Amino acid sequence: MIYEFKCRATGTVVMTQQIAEHMLGIIGKEPAAKGVILPAQMPEAIRALEAAVELDREEERKAREHPKSASEEAELDDEERQPVVSLGQRAWPFIEMLRSAAAADREITWGV
Repeated sequence: MIYEFKCRATGTVVMTQQIAEHMLGIIGKEPAAKGVILPAQMPEAIRALEAAVELDREEERKAREHPKSASEEAELDDEERQPVVSLGQRAWPFIEMLRSAAAADREITWGV
């Protein structure tokens, strides 16, 4: 399933179900086929996403400081060896949408 977040003040942001539901969870919204984020909810949603991004960055820094041993690397399967797209990279378009929508006092909807 694909989530299309829409707002009359911004473009559309499209996410896969897994990523969208993760983002919705971070901002305290239940994953659902339809929903809305009201302008009054956006400042807290932005803060929550920014905090989650910072936590993710800190965990990545710690992982780089303590690299895996050769034997641990050998045990990784192909999926675990794929380049990682950070939470910050995934969240940035959504955070920008939230900021623009909040500035225009417009809701963000999906599934409607």
